[in-house]
Amino acid sequence: MTLHVTFLGTSGAVPTTTRNPSSVFLKRGGDAFLFDAGEGTQRQMMKYGTGFDVSDVFVSHVHGDHVLGLPGLVQTWDFNDRSEPVTIHTPRGTKSKLDQLVRAIGSPTGFSVRVSEVTPGEVVLERDEYEVRAFETDHRTTSVGYALREHDRKGRFDREKAEDLGVPVGPKFSELHDGNPVELDDGTLVRPEQVVGDPRPGRTVVYTGDTRPVDATVEAADGADLLIHDATFADDAAERAAETGHSTAGEAARVARDAGVRRLALTHISSRYAGDVSALKQQAERTFTGKSVVAHDGLELDVPYPQ
Repeated sequence: MTLHVTFLGTSGAVPTTTRNPSSVFLKRGGDAFLFDAGEGTQRQMMKYGTGFDVSDVFVSHVHGDHVLGLPGLVQTWDFNDRSEPVTIHTPRGTKSKLDQLVRAIGSPTGFSVRVSEVTPGEVVLERDEYEVRAFETDHRTTSVGYALREHDRKGRFDREKAEDLGVPVGPKFSELHDGNPVELDDGTLVRPEQVVGDPRPGRTVVYTGDTRPVDATVEAADGADLLIHDATFADDAAERAAETGHSTAGEAARVARDAGVRRLALTHISSRYAGDVSALKQQAERTFTGKSVVAHDGLELDVPYPQ
């Protein structure tokens, strides 16, 4: 099952000629989601070929650089005769603002647009194989981050051992792999634990939106395969980061280190670094060596299963 991330917008509040406002596209198999939707998100989706088949949009907070792409995207969906419903998740207390924004053009859409409020700790979306949970962040307004965490997968099936135990090739293999014991023709009972290994961990992708470095992110990102973290400023602007509710590259790297994540993507990059992001990369690498990348618009990352 593929798990693929495309960065559609990686700028701070002010876009640049090469960075669009915040948006991340995530595709897991046949499911597709947006995390934030800054101005121009629909054009970025066209430019980077993600397609528009998104079922849910996860909004971290309602500052303009994270939501102003929604009216145009909703209108484009309508122009394309979309019929499937879409759910926009937003922090508690901000539903009315999102409702007004999405319906700013005044015309009803031919599909359902549901705005749902979320609170930190809540499972926002639950599917058979994974869930998306909101967690607390620290910005200048009501805000949340989101963690997509897959459930454990089945252990590996030892076909050779099953055959040695006399299990015939066929449906009984599937029964055992599904966790059910099977009885052989001679009355022998073979149990799943005899031929199926321990459950294997799934994958986790965490998106913080705009935030100060907080323990809640460390907890939500525990062992994550990919942490997408606010890194608006370099470390020499730490005071400015604190004043505006953002993080520096070094602070993001310390969160990644403390959470034990496998890879860190720095995003929401201030326009002051439009010409050179090397300082951000270097500062993250001091703490999180060999595992950090400064995201740019169009960057694609595959998230493999843990070994």
